[in-house]
Amino acid sequence: MSEAGKPRSLRRWLKSTSRRTFFVYPLVVLAFEFALRGNMPEIAPWATPLLLWGYVQYRLVGNYRVRLGKGGPGVDTPPEHIVVQGPYKYVRNPMYLGHLIFMLGLALTFESWLAVALLAFHIVWFNRRVIDDEVRLEARFGAAYLDYKARVKRWIPGII
Repeated sequence: MSEAGKPRSLRRWLKSTSRRTFFVYPLVVLAFEFALRGNMPEIAPWATPLLLWGYVQYRLVGNYRVRLGKGGPGVDTPPEHIVVQGPYKYVRNPMYLGHLIFMLGLALTFESWLAVALLAFHIVWFNRRVIDDEVRLEARFGAAYLDYKARVKRWIPGII
């Protein structure tokens, strides 16, 4: 047990951004909306594909990056190679974008202001994380990464 009273394994499990995004946040949003409304929230079926899209994008792109770039799926084990093909040919952060698409889907599917707040917070949080990642990648790969940054947008192809 840690000094905070939580088992270390639970704290480590919750430290994972993907576990929070794809498991914890949906449960928290559902519980919040249930408590707020007194029953299960209505689902906007037209928005549910965003949940699937975001999750599938995160998983497939993550596997692709690990296979081509080596390293780990997270920031703790950096890639050995820059991945500039596939989805990385269009945006530099398709895995993080998958998180944000999922969170947009969560907000729209359950018409939840809590999920909107989580999305807004994470847009800022992921952008700051990307800036930190880029510093590390520039230091690791130098001119090759700078060239990649000049060619490929951070979030939305051809826009930003």
